[in-house]
Amino acid sequence: MRMLRRFMDDLHPLFAKGGRFERFAAVYEIIDTVLYTPGTVTRGAPHVRDGIDLKRLMIIVVLAAVPCTLYALWNAGFQANSAMAELGIASVAGWRGIVLDFFGTGYDPDSLWACFWHGFMYFMPIYIVTLAAGGFWEVLFAAVRNHEINEGFLVTSLLFALIVPPNIPLWQVAVGMSFGVVIGKEVFGGVGKNFLNPALTGRAFLFFAYPGQISGDAVWTAVDGFSGATALSLLNTGGMDALAQADISWMQMFIGNVQGSLGETSVLMCLIGAAFLIYTKVASWRIMAGVMLGMIVTTLLFNFIDGGSNPMAAVPWHWHLVLGGFAFGMVFMATDPVSAATTNAGRWIYGALIGFMVILIRVANPAFPEGMMLAILFANVFAPLIDHFVVWTNVRRRVRRNV
Repeated sequence: MRMLRRFMDDLHPLFAKGGRFERFAAVYEIIDTVLYTPGTVTRGAPHVRDGIDLKRLMIIVVLAAVPCTLYALWNAGFQANSAMAELGIASVAGWRGIVLDFFGTGYDPDSLWACFWHGFMYFMPIYIVTLAAGGFWEVLFAAVRNHEINEGFLVTSLLFALIVPPNIPLWQVAVGMSFGVVIGKEVFGGVGKNFLNPALTGRAFLFFAYPGQISGDAVWTAVDGFSGATALSLLNTGGMDALAQADISWMQMFIGNVQGSLGETSVLMCLIGAAFLIYTKVASWRIMAGVMLGMIVTTLLFNFIDGGSNPMAAVPWHWHLVLGGFAFGMVFMATDPVSAATTNAGRWIYGALIGFMVILIRVANPAFPEGMMLAILFANVFAPLIDHFVVWTNVRRRVRRNV
C-alpha cells in the first residue's frame, strides 16, 4: 500500500491544475479516494453529511411520477377508445392509426393492452418534444455560461408532459416548454435561482396564448369531434346535481377514470407518489398538509356563508380534493424545493396560501374553474417574502428573549 501511495503521489502533479492530464482530474480523485484512506479519520459525527445530490433528487421525483405516468397512458387510451366506440369510429386517422393497425392492438376500451398503447401513442410524442425543446435550451445556456448540464430539465419535461391535454399540437408543446425553461428558469440564472415553477410557467403561457387547445370540453379526449364536459365544468354550471346526472362518482374521480390532463386525473396515483416523496424526504409534508388545510378551511367557509347562488360554493372539500389538478399540483408542483418556501413555518403558510387561493379562484371566477395552476404560481411569487418575514420574526423573538 505504501508503494501504491507513493505512485499516486507521483501522479498527482500530472492531474493537478495546469498538469498534462488536467481534464482527467476527476478520474484521479475517484481512484485516489477508493485506494487511499488517511491515517487520521473522524470517529464521531462532527460534520453534517448528506448523500443526496441534484441527480439523485431528480431521479427520486421521476420515480415518484411513474405511477401517474403509467396511469396516464392507460386512461388517455381508455378515454379515446370509449369515445371511438360511442361515435362508431373504427380506426384512428393519421400515423397513430397506421402504427396501431399495423401491430393489431385494436381499440377495445375493455382491453388494458389496447388502451395502454393507444395512450402511449399520444404521450410519447409529447414527452419527446418536451425533452428535445428543454434539452436544447439547457445545452445552449450551459454552453454560453460555461456551466455543466444538469438533470433538472428531465423532471420539468416529464411534469410538463403530464399537465397538458393528450391531443395538444406538438408545436405548442415545444413553444410552452421553451417558454417555461427560458423565461421561467434560465433568465434568472438556471437551476436553483428561479422563483417560478418552470413547468407551470410554460403551462400558464399556453393557457393564455392558446386557450382553444388548452381549455374547454373538446380537448381532454384525443378523438376529433368528441366533446365531453369535465367534472369541474359540470359543477360550475349545475352543481352537485349535474355530477349525479352525469353518473360521475367520487370514487371514480379518486381513481382517475375521467377526462383531463394526461397525468392529473388519478388522485390515487398522486398519493402514491406523495408517500414516496415524503418517505425519501425530497418533498415537504408541511407544504402538502398546508395546502390541504387551506383548502378545507376555505371550502368550509364558503359552504357556510353561501346562500345557494353559486354552485361551486356548495361543493364539499373532499370533492375539491379529486377535482382537476389539485392533487397533482399539491404533490409535484407546490413542493418544488426551489420555488417554494424553505422555512418550516413558511412552508405551512405557503401551502395554506395555495389551498386558499385555489378555492377562491374556483368559487369566485366562473371563467376559470380549475385554479390550481394560478394558485401555485401566485404563491411562488410570495414564497421569498413569506420566508423573509418568518426569519425576521424568529430574529426579533430571540432578540427580545436575550434583552
